Parts: sequence; C-alpha cells; structure tokens
Amino acid sequence: MFSMNAPKKGMKWTNWSGNVKAAPDYYHFPKSVSDIQDIVNSCRIRGVSLRVTGAAHSFSPVAKPESDALSLANLRGLISYDYEAMEARLWGGTHLHEAAPMLASIGMAFENMGDIQEQTIAGAVSTGTHGTGIALGSLSSQVVAWSWIDGKGEVQHHRRDQSDLSKALSLSLGMLGILLDVTIKTVPLYSLQMKSYQSTVEAALAEWSAGHHNNRHMEWFYFPGTDTVQVKKTNIIPLHKQTLQSKTVDLMKNGLIENAGFKVISEICRVKPSMSRKLTAVSAKSVPNGSKKGIYYEVFPSPRLVKFTETEYAIPLHTFKACIQEIHAFLRAHPFYVHFPIECRVTAGEDAFLSPTQGEETAFIAFHMYKGMDAEPYFKWVHNLMGKYSGRPHFGKVNDLTNDKLQKLYPNVQRFMEIREQYDPNGVFMTKYLKSIFST
Repeated sequence: MFSMNAPKKGMKWTNWSGNVKAAPDYYHFPKSVSDIQDIVNSCRIRGVSLRVTGAAHSFSPVAKPESDALSLANLRGLISYDYEAMEARLWGGTHLHEAAPMLASIGMAFENMGDIQEQTIAGAVSTGTHGTGIALGSLSSQVVAWSWIDGKGEVQHHRRDQSDLSKALSLSLGMLGILLDVTIKTVPLYSLQMKSYQSTVEAALAEWSAGHHNNRHMEWFYFPGTDTVQVKKTNIIPLHKQTLQSKTVDLMKNGLIENAGFKVISEICRVKPSMSRKLTAVSAKSVPNGSKKGIYYEVFPSPRLVKFTETEYAIPLHTFKACIQEIHAFLRAHPFYVHFPIECRVTAGEDAFLSPTQGEETAFIAFHMYKGMDAEPYFKWVHNLMGKYSGRPHFGKVNDLTNDKLQKLYPNVQRFMEIREQYDPNGVFMTKYLKSIFST
C-alpha cells in the first residue's frame, strides 16, 4: 500500500507558455523516496509511462506527461554540504530561485546560471539549461554526483568520472530515471556587475570575440530586422548585496516598466502583426545604457512577465559571425511578424552524449515569439537555416527533431540508448514524444 497521499485524477497540466498541454490520468505528489519507488513500480506493472513535470518551463513536449505525472515539489532543499570539497547536495525538486540563496547562506554559489531561475534543479540539469560564458558550461556540467530511481524502482548512485554513464547522466532528459538529488560543485559566493549598452550589428560583431574572452559573461539581444544590438557584459566584483532600495528600483524598472511596456507592444503586435517591424524599432531605440550589481543570483535572472514560445540552436562558435550576418541580412529584407529580440550566448564544450555542444565551444541563438502570435513560419525558417550551420536544437525548446536528424547530430546517441535500456528496460520513462525522436 502506498504511504503517500492518493494521486490526483483529472488534474490538467500545461507548460509555462501554454503551448504544450496534457491531461494525465494520475498526478502524483510523493513525499519520500519509497513513495517514488512505489509509483515507478506501479507504472511498470500497469505498462504506462511516468513523467516528472518539473517547473514546466520547457517549450517542447519533453516534460509532457501521458498516463502518469509526478511532481517533486515535496522533495526540495539542501540535503548536505561539504566545505572542504565545496560540494552541495540538493533535492531534485528544489527550484533554482530557492537553491541559490540556500547556497549563499553557507558561502557557496553556482558557478553559472541562466537568465531565469524558475526551473527545478532536476529539470534544469536534465535538459542542459545554460547561461553564457566561453569558459563556463551548463548547469549539468556542475553536477559531480547523481542519485536517481531507475525504471525498475531501484535507487542508483553515481559519481562523475570519465565513464559512459557519466556522459549519459549529465544530460538525460529524465530517460534514465527520476532524479532524486544532485551534488553540485560550487564556488565561493560572488557578486557580479552587469553593464548594458546599445550597439550596431557591425560594431558588436567587431568586438564579438574579444568581448567573450575579456569578460566572464557576454550576451546579445539582436532586434530582428534592425541594426541594433543590446550588449550585456558581466563580471565578478567584490561581494555586494543589493539594498532594499536598489531591489525596489530594479523591480520597478524591469518588472513594472520594461515588462509592462513590452507587454503593451506585444499586444499591439498580436492584434496587428504588420506593426511588428515598426514596434521592434521602437523597442530597439529604448535599449538602456546602464548597469546592475549584486549577488550573482540577483544579477543573472531577469523577470519574464511577457509569455512567449522559443526555439534555440547551438552552433559551433566559429560559425557564429557568418550565421548572424545571414540572419541579419534575411530579416532586413524579409521581415517576419516578430518583435522579440534574438538572444545570443556562448558556452564551453561538454562531453555529455546529448549535449548540443558536442565538445565544442558553442554559440546558442534563441528565437522567441509572443504567445498568441503565429510562430510557425518564423520557426520553420529558423529550423531550415540552422541545418546549414550544423545547429543542434535545445531539447527543451521548440524543435523539429526526428530520429534521422538525431542520429546525424549526435554520434553517440546509440550508446546513450544502450545505457537507457539498462536502467529502464520497460520504457517507463519513454513517452510518445521521446519515442518519436529516440526510438529507431
């Protein structure tokens, strides 16, 4: 008999942007490891799939549940820490916005973060969530040990080494099991200063390479079809925590003014898409020249109050300039009805079998479309263009991956599937969506 509360029936699920919806038969909220083992065993015996839904911040159906859904909301927090090794063990259901302050309270920090912090740590490491920084990897690369429950209901532990299992676990999309907890290699707590300024495409490209090597982090926001790029450079400064006053100013500026203003622009574009080009130009002209500083988790994330869908591709870093020049030339001549800036970031290469970097220094280019506007023509063009640059889509973003494409882009996917079979021989964690991409 289950020790947990009874699963909820008829509870609908949707992701953050609302482009993926589901109505699982059962929604489980386990309170212990043994609860999860019971659920996995039940699903295996019934011959149905089980999916952990995380924070629902993926734009692809990677977290979409079918028969059974599971939330790790009751398994959150810091389990233990090792000052000497600078390692922290966290429950998989811990949200990033919870984990970072927990680590800060003991003087530890994530080495890097992305620009949102709503995800659970299990979801973030399973999908390869990343930030920017040419010498820095994704959140997955910061994990030194994993604990998970496999498809046989057994608890597994593994510490990162040079083995194939490490390369499979590092970015697994949850196909090897339910991630109970991860041990993160941390760094001493630090603060950042982010400087933002407006540039032209030509000027920004001229300093692209030096900008990445001379700053810990650099990212772009290119306004499609215009000649404007917002450049953000971020570096470590002596410890500095935001005051209540500066937090309030940021909240007013970013949360209430910028987001509210962009929401108005977005609604106009939704109602009258032909206004997109003119309003993109208005947004581009409003790029602020300014700076922000604080503890790293006060600087990395930005509030995302205007909902959108997104596709993102990883391309070899050395091809970025040619790629962005082609994007710029095309969008100037053939505007889509899009007004969201295109986000450009870089990361170090990683050896995970399913890492979109495939071991190379990589540029990630992300394309967004306001919720309620037709993304298909724009994203279809992106999918085709990225093929020319050997682009690998982010698994958590909208993509057109097929098994054929996967086989070409990921030479070790068969080895990954052999390991997946070892830990989930009955396919408990394989949904129709995952089968459509990974099953031959």
